[in-house]
Amino acid sequence: MTAQQMSDEQVREAVRERYAASAASVLSAQPQTGCCGDGGCCGGSGDAVDPISSDLYDASDAPSETALAASLGCGNPTALAELHPGEDVLDLGSGGGLDVLLSARRVAPSGTAYGLDMTDEMLELARRNQAEAGIENATFVKGTIEDVPLPDGAVDVVISNCVINLSPDKDAVLREAFRVLRPQGRFAVSDIVLLRDIPEQLRGVVGLWTGCISGALRDDEYVAKLAAAGFQDADVEVTRHYTRDDLEAMAEATDVAELPEGMALPELVDALDAAFASAFIRARKP
Repeated sequence: MTAQQMSDEQVREAVRERYAASAASVLSAQPQTGCCGDGGCCGGSGDAVDPISSDLYDASDAPSETALAASLGCGNPTALAELHPGEDVLDLGSGGGLDVLLSARRVAPSGTAYGLDMTDEMLELARRNQAEAGIENATFVKGTIEDVPLPDGAVDVVISNCVINLSPDKDAVLREAFRVLRPQGRFAVSDIVLLRDIPEQLRGVVGLWTGCISGALRDDEYVAKLAAAGFQDADVEVTRHYTRDDLEAMAEATDVAELPEGMALPELVDALDAAFASAFIRARKP
């Protein structure tokens, strides 16, 4: 079944299953490969270090070793969001909690960092990592990023790390981010963006939906959708381009059975060459 044929809930469930498996791997103390682990955001598996999720954080700054190991992102929004003591922050799709815990440190002592995730296993892992780090001003809640269980105007900053691209309803995500922000609140997320269109048939590869690429917006589409949600001063700053060697490493970890009929891995690399990048997306609520 292709992504076009799947309902929003079926796409969401495919993402949930993959992230639950990744969290369960950490919770059961099974070793993971690279930062992504098996089946993380980047879709990587096997022994290769994933080029999207590697080398994003200073290990000495990590609040806990397992939080760093469970990170599935494509950037480090906490390093770019300019958080200040006393601010309240929401991380959309908080996973193992690394960005929430880093944010909590920056907004302490009077600010709070909220982590929102739809996966029970990830929430369990995040709370374990919070206890390990001894951080008290973090709160993890269950829910989807399309329907945030926080009141209007609850936070000063919304962050996210390579999660919005996974949503089948990005307009709803951005509307919710706008709703929960206070006036002059900041949207500051890391995400995968497309730099050009990719073949439509690749958007039907479920493995790529749960691996950050096929669900990504073009950079100009991202800006337009933020404006439609009410944001101002939207901007996309590319933070990491990917080489052909990077793409070949990702292709080696791709399940050939998930490719469109007749497509070989070299063709996948050709189709995605110079097509996407990691980026930091900023916007402001008036």
